[in-house]
Amino acid sequence: MVNRTSQTTQTWSPLYFLASLGAGGLTVTFFMFLMFWVPHPGQPVPVFEDIAAALANGALPLRAAVVLALLGIAGFAFVNLRLLVWNFMQFAAFRRTEAYQKLIRSNAETQLLAMPLALAMSVNAGFIVGLVFVPGLWGVVEYLFPAAMLGFALIALVALHRTGLFLGRVLGDGGGFDGAGTASFGHLLPAFALAMTAVGLSAPAGLSMQPAIVGVSLILSIMLGTIAALYALVAAFVAFAAMLRHGVDREGAPTVMVIVPLLTVLGIMAMRQQHGLHTVFGAQGGMADTLLLTTTILAVQLVFLALGLSVLKRQNYAQAFVLGARSSAGAYALICPGVALSVMLHFWINKGLVAAGLLAKFGIGYWALTSVALMAQVAMIALLFYLNRRHLVGGVMRAEPA
Repeated sequence: MVNRTSQTTQTWSPLYFLASLGAGGLTVTFFMFLMFWVPHPGQPVPVFEDIAAALANGALPLRAAVVLALLGIAGFAFVNLRLLVWNFMQFAAFRRTEAYQKLIRSNAETQLLAMPLALAMSVNAGFIVGLVFVPGLWGVVEYLFPAAMLGFALIALVALHRTGLFLGRVLGDGGGFDGAGTASFGHLLPAFALAMTAVGLSAPAGLSMQPAIVGVSLILSIMLGTIAALYALVAAFVAFAAMLRHGVDREGAPTVMVIVPLLTVLGIMAMRQQHGLHTVFGAQGGMADTLLLTTTILAVQLVFLALGLSVLKRQNYAQAFVLGARSSAGAYALICPGVALSVMLHFWINKGLVAAGLLAKFGIGYWALTSVALMAQVAMIALLFYLNRRHLVGGVMRAEPA
């Protein structure tokens, strides 16, 4: 045990926070079942009472889907929290090592943004658990929104602080951000972390009926979302130029697809903002707007998925870091794009195609498209379990092969 603990301290990476992030994202994929299949009149999201009614009065297929969703939400929320706590314990030990000092003096410093990213996802997952399992929560939800926004704002400050330290060192000292070391989209982690806090801050805009709460939610989420998008554009430009010159960094190859979850998060944020502007401030918007937004996002996501998979295949990434002898914490970055694609497909199908009258809900075409989202979800569940077995044993990391 002493040897195993020492090995854990030496080989742990901030990218292991992505394991917690992946489990939290899978919690969201199961919530999509309830969001779009369970009737929830009177509020924009299903709550405990709606779910109980579906279990009591719904058809057998609906009841089966609800039970599966509840088990999935509870199970993956538990895994999410367990992995988050484990990573914070490892992070506390890691900060006392020379490896940490080396990390914060290198281009890999942006990996530390995986911590606020995972933390923000856990808060989102916790909110889902509350909606689904706590009776009467909707009656007091307006009192919870200020506390939730404060929590996300504090996480955003952590992300901004860490990003500021990185940019301050690189821009202030000069020469610290070069060539081959930037040949991946791993440096988009700050943008992803800020976007995750932004989508959390936008939740009251999509759920609250209090103008003051919706207004604060809109302002904070728009500001953080704009900063996230701006950072992503700059970092992507720098990284893509480096990739064209040096080729994609092999171990960082999965990050080519980080655009997929980033766009899903920003897209959900925009839809929540549109809802708040319409219901509270009377701004006019139509279903065509949501169809346009989700279709555009999905198109860009498919481009980066195709590009990322092509690079992974070309570099034989799976044989090297997923199935082979070498292990890489960055392999957990493979889960985020699949989860994000599944979630965006649900929104595109239900809020886009069905809402615009282009697709009949629960028809053959509906289930044909939805099956793609479900297959992506199942694949990511299998991948998460596989990577956890490969990397983790009894709460500690597997020793690297000699």
